[in-house]
Amino acid sequence: MRVKQTIGAGVLALALASGAGWAAQATTSETAAGQAAAAKAPVRAAALDGYQIVQLPNANVPNFQRRTLYCPSGKKVIGGGAEAQGNGAVLVGSFPTPDGTGWIALGRQDGYSSVGISVYAICAKP
Repeated sequence: MRVKQTIGAGVLALALASGAGWAAQATTSETAAGQAAAAKAPVRAAALDGYQIVQLPNANVPNFQRRTLYCPSGKKVIGGGAEAQGNGAVLVGSFPTPDGTGWIALGRQDGYSSVGISVYAICAKP
């Protein structure tokens, strides 16, 4: 009897594992279908009044020195980012200004006293 119970448990485990695989595949297929539909949808960025991406080009600054990029007058930051450039460069911080009018970034570079920092901000009218 023990052999039958073991085989039965093995078949049950296989069925459960297969079912989980089918569920994961269905979820993946649904996600892929949603992504394909989203890719065909029109870009909605223009729907934000005054939407604009601004950039502070790469410049070398001392390690840990903040670089701040401000939105054009009358606009607020709705997102942003930064890039640290150089051998062993590390982006230490990337965040909005306290008043929401710009983006701040800072970094460091191992073995050097300066680092290249580029800053990007996505701005729109409030």
